[in-house]
Amino acid sequence: MRRIGMLTSGGDCQALNATMRGVAKVLYNKMDDVEILGFMDGYRGLMQNDYRVMRPSDFSGILTMGGTILGSSRQPFKKMRIIEADGIDKVAAMKKTYRELGLECLVVLGGNGSQKTANLLQEEGMNVVSLPKTIDNDIYGTDMTFGFQSAADIATNAIDCIHTTAASHGRVFIVEVMGHKVGWLTLHAGVAGGADIILLPEIPYDLNCVLAAIERRHKAGKRFSILAVAEGAISKEDAQLSKKEYNKKKAGSPYPSISYEIGAQIEEAIGREVRITVPGHTQRGGGPDPYDRFISSRLGAAAGRLVLERKYGRMVAFDGFEVVNVPLSEVAGKLKYVNPKGDAIREAKDMGICFGDE
Repeated sequence: MRRIGMLTSGGDCQALNATMRGVAKVLYNKMDDVEILGFMDGYRGLMQNDYRVMRPSDFSGILTMGGTILGSSRQPFKKMRIIEADGIDKVAAMKKTYRELGLECLVVLGGNGSQKTANLLQEEGMNVVSLPKTIDNDIYGTDMTFGFQSAADIATNAIDCIHTTAASHGRVFIVEVMGHKVGWLTLHAGVAGGADIILLPEIPYDLNCVLAAIERRHKAGKRFSILAVAEGAISKEDAQLSKKEYNKKKAGSPYPSISYEIGAQIEEAIGREVRITVPGHTQRGGGPDPYDRFISSRLGAAAGRLVLERKYGRMVAFDGFEVVNVPLSEVAGKLKYVNPKGDAIREAKDMGICFGDE
């Protein structure tokens, strides 16, 4: 009997179940002697030996289901080696569970922090196959992550819906899109939703450039402007601060997020009302769209193939539209940023979209 562990770690997203289904279908279809153990709530389940023995029926009917049937939790990588008040040695506990259950390998579905922990476990002697999960599309080594397109659909729909209200009332609207460090989601949703101004973490903005873009639209007879602002958008002034200085400034800010700060500054400068919309966790919710179901099935099947062939220490990934696999050690801990000088930004600027830098 080949016994395979599986877990979903970090924030949830729309295509986790679809991806697990892809892995399971390959294993069940290609092997007669396989048993899948699903660990509950991510790495916590592996630490605490909390699992359920999965059956083929558990993976039926979940292709279109959002969230994760195994549950998830955040276990910060930076604390993995730290023994806290509970006295648990997290890494030792996970290794103990892995060995006591006689697992051949562990299949991990997760984002950047989860990939770092997956690589750590591989280095500690466990066999690991991982899959790139995040709505931010910021995992290094893959052109696309599952969950991204579904989140982009929701964020785009939020901008679409704001258009009619903004046009009716002649207001400036800001739609805050998820993304603390990387702006792929804001870029895609902003362009697809027809935002006039897009502010990303990778391109520090000058408020005067933002105000000038709004004024140009006003002079052209446009009654409204829509800004798509990433959670991690940062001004040129703040980008010059050290991390400690910036965190101190944020801690003392009267605004709940950067969008409210920008909104207040714009309102003061132009003397017109600015409204803020924050779709928040709705961007991670609901079921996966058809595109995510398709790529999740492909990634899951590719991960299942790696397990069949005992090719461990790998993350399945997209290179263009082809599914490949890359060494975990080469991608874990790295982020894939939007290139400020890349084609996508240049093309958006050519269409007249302002990124606050010129």
